[in-house]
Amino acid sequence: MVLNDYTKEFRYNLKLASPVILGMLGHTFVSFVDNVMVGQLGAAELAAVSLGNSFIFIAMSIGIGFSTAITPLVAEADSEQDFAKGKSVFKHGFFLCTVLGLVLFLMLLFAKPLMYVMDQPEEVVQLAVPYLDLVAFSLVPLIIFQAFKQFSDGLSLTKYPMYATIVANVLNVIINYILIFGKFGFPEMGIVGAAVGTLVSRFVMLFYLWWLLAKREKSKAYVTQIKFFKLKKQALQKLTNLGLPSALQMFFEVGIFTSAIWLSGTLGANAQAANQIALNLSSMTFMVAMGLSVAAMIRVGNQKGLKDFKALKRIAESIFLVGFVFAVVFALVFVIFNTMLPDLYVDLDDPNNAVDTAEVVKIAATLLLAAAVFQISDSLQVITLGALRGLQDVKIPTVITFISYWIIGFPISYFLGKEEAYGSLGIWLGLLAGLTVAAVLLYMRFNYLTKKLISKAIK
Repeated sequence: MVLNDYTKEFRYNLKLASPVILGMLGHTFVSFVDNVMVGQLGAAELAAVSLGNSFIFIAMSIGIGFSTAITPLVAEADSEQDFAKGKSVFKHGFFLCTVLGLVLFLMLLFAKPLMYVMDQPEEVVQLAVPYLDLVAFSLVPLIIFQAFKQFSDGLSLTKYPMYATIVANVLNVIINYILIFGKFGFPEMGIVGAAVGTLVSRFVMLFYLWWLLAKREKSKAYVTQIKFFKLKKQALQKLTNLGLPSALQMFFEVGIFTSAIWLSGTLGANAQAANQIALNLSSMTFMVAMGLSVAAMIRVGNQKGLKDFKALKRIAESIFLVGFVFAVVFALVFVIFNTMLPDLYVDLDDPNNAVDTAEVVKIAATLLLAAAVFQISDSLQVITLGALRGLQDVKIPTVITFISYWIIGFPISYFLGKEEAYGSLGIWLGLLAGLTVAAVLLYMRFNYLTKKLISKAIK
């Protein structure tokens, strides 16, 4: 194949992925706004948001990972023009995500006492607990939103979740500004104000997306007149069989990044705040890869429904190539601006915290160099995972992600992340190792499966 066979797919891939990318960036932007505004209050407050969100990210990864099972099944039904199958997938996915959102909220409430035994700074824990209560509840509308989003993506209606996310972000910024700093006569609530903003904006995001889909001719019949409790065991089982491994995949990856937050906490509030800055910036570039991953899931799911496996492999590889180009650009940005980007998160004019602020910026600048290196492997592994989900291959990739992140990545982070070793940089070297191994093994799995499908089709 010549390069043109891949590049001719770029336009449609980006058309499909762009709204998803903007929507995913919207989720990260909520965190970015929280971090930037809370960072003006001090390093302890920023570290508290980091610690509280570390629990949220773990639960969120399970919910979002589970919901991805909806997209390839809806995409397959859409290409087969089977409305009944598509509506069944959505209804059962909607039900499972609602139950899962409530379960995750309750689990976080019970997990709160863990903060006191994790060797985290005491002042950080005291600030994090009330923040966690409200943001934990916001998981319920968020996971239900994910059911609607993944369904919408499966129908290739990727722009509507983006619209809902943009509205939610604008609302979040306004509420944050008013409640964190106590503007327009409202009380100054600090980081709890940021939590209120997140909670309200996520409820609005959910209802706005439903309203958009209920107005659209292609999706209206799916999202209205839903018999919520009229369920079929087989449909629930199929979604669960796809959703649970997908949830574990995301859990293993988010888990190792969360462990980086906790390991950073053992090095002090400044190291934890710096880790949060680098992690938040990396999350924003990662959302581009996540958007491309959804595009891979949709297009592979469509081609699977059409049983055109040669086109399936070529289209997926064209998305891998787009991801590689973006990853190289982001890596250069992190290298060139590594000393400037952390300044966005701190108050450089605060004389009371000048020493701590300088240390936070210095550590974060170093971590951004490590983040630059793993842009390529991080991008490739998540896009390949999307393609594998489109093939409805989830069990072996789950094993691969576990081995990569927890058998290889975490031990490196743990031993090199000690204060007497490389500290914060050592933690991120472990992340780099885990992501690189995952990228190589997942691509090998995709290559093996697609060649096998093409070979069977020829016979």
